[in-house]
Amino acid sequence: MKRTYLLIIMLFSFALVSVGCSDTKAPTISINKDSEYENTFRELNLGVLFDFDFYLPNANERWVTLWVDRYIDGKKDSQPIAKLSYGNSPNEVEDGHLGFGIINVNSKSTLALLYGPGVSTQSSKISKKTMTNTINGWDYAIGKEEVELMLGETKLLAAYRETEDNSISPIDLHDEESVESMIKQSDYVLLLKIKVEEKTINPN
Repeated sequence: MKRTYLLIIMLFSFALVSVGCSDTKAPTISINKDSEYENTFRELNLGVLFDFDFYLPNANERWVTLWVDRYIDGKKDSQPIAKLSYGNSPNEVEDGHLGFGIINVNSKSTLALLYGPGVSTQSSKISKKTMTNTINGWDYAIGKEEVELMLGETKLLAAYRETEDNSISPIDLHDEESVESMIKQSDYVLLLKIKVEEKTINPN
């Protein structure tokens, strides 16, 4: 009987250790499609919005960088057109909306906006290539399921593109070769990316 109890205790202890080990406390992100944010953009005809649910555990010890790379005629700009960098929150966990908005898509006065839980950038003007008969397309680069973000790795979240061609082909944004092909074939491309790092910044 004692051996049976001992075996049960050992199995239970092993199960607890296994559960503890599986809790990697990884940041997660998921598409927040048809959110109030997206619906507001759509109803007011403001432009395009990519909205996500973002969960950041150990937020007091981590740093988040969200940015947008631009390509014109296949050539990448030397600097992101918009960037949001924040971290070392006073809270252990940060949870909320994160995303990228393109305001006045079909206008010369196009604006870019980045935001995260409790933070945002001021909208910045984006200079655009002059084109006629433009066709545009946009999509998320992650699926419907929640995605874990690996610390220190860059993750593509979404893409927006414009072309003067008569049609625009669907692109698999999960495949790097397809993304490269899209960049080469499009006149104008914006890529939304994110990176989460273990980093503590000394305010002094």
